[in-house]
Amino acid sequence: MSMDELSPCCAARRAKAAGEPAPQVQGLKIEPPRHRKRFSTEDMVYLEGGEFLMGTEDNEGFPADGEGPVRKVRLKPFWIDKHCVTNEEFARFVRETGYVTEAERFGWSFVFHLLVPERIARTVDRAALATPWWWPVKGASWKHPEGPYTGIRHRMDHPVVHVSWNDAVAYCRWAGKRLPTEAEWEFAARGGLVQRKFPWGDELTPNGEHMCNVWQGRFPDVNTAEDGYVGTAPVHAFKPNGFGLYNVAGNVWEWCSDWFSPDYHVAGPRVDPTGPPEGTAKVMRGGSYLCHKSYCNRYRVAARTSNTPDSSTGNMGFRCAADA
Repeated sequence: MSMDELSPCCAARRAKAAGEPAPQVQGLKIEPPRHRKRFSTEDMVYLEGGEFLMGTEDNEGFPADGEGPVRKVRLKPFWIDKHCVTNEEFARFVRETGYVTEAERFGWSFVFHLLVPERIARTVDRAALATPWWWPVKGASWKHPEGPYTGIRHRMDHPVVHVSWNDAVAYCRWAGKRLPTEAEWEFAARGGLVQRKFPWGDELTPNGEHMCNVWQGRFPDVNTAEDGYVGTAPVHAFKPNGFGLYNVAGNVWEWCSDWFSPDYHVAGPRVDPTGPPEGTAKVMRGGSYLCHKSYCNRYRVAARTSNTPDSSTGNMGFRCAADA
């Protein structure tokens, strides 16, 4: 299980080159799921689109990520899920299609070290880890988030994790939807607020109230779970933003359709932008339960990061969008 350069706390990357397919399960022919003729708008929000200020030049940001400049972007109307795709929803997709995720085909996925059960931890080869808190666990997948012997029976309302960008696209195709563009995601996540740090305002915990699932304590070894969660939280945890979207800050990173570039949007399109035509990694938005202000405060609404389309970890999920 060789690995290439790892992102810090955000999400570890597979060593496979972007676009290289995962190995096929022996004897199993995997057919792409068919596209539905019409998507269901249940648990979706219709947004009129329009013009908004995208990006930030906040001094808490990461300029190298391409968070700025602040620019006026105009979007046409679209639909977007109120919450990330859940384990229950993804399980229905797998039952109907027989789809096998890339983590299952590779035979392993990245799990955050504190979440790995002791009996599994003893089997993990940590000698060559570039980032000590991301462990490549054999058997970890969406059905077994922390590896063998772990399951999702009591987490059906949590976001599905260990899904690659390719897996997310397959689900969207089956559901008759698509991944949101990065611009659509940020417009929706802002909930109508203008240039605020978070979907609810500028304070992380207004009046001491936890508004999202991020890290508390000393990263990466002590999580006090003051917000109630060490790993993922249910998709309806915490208050929705002004547009009715849940957990657009923290909980799990969310895949977008765009290829990642730190500078494409500096002079890029300002009407319905879809990102550069090619790249090596896809955009992820929203931060996760591992984000912490001392290390990676990418739970801010304008923050962004990326990963290769075949990568999967225990803090990466997605929500769907659709044309109006």
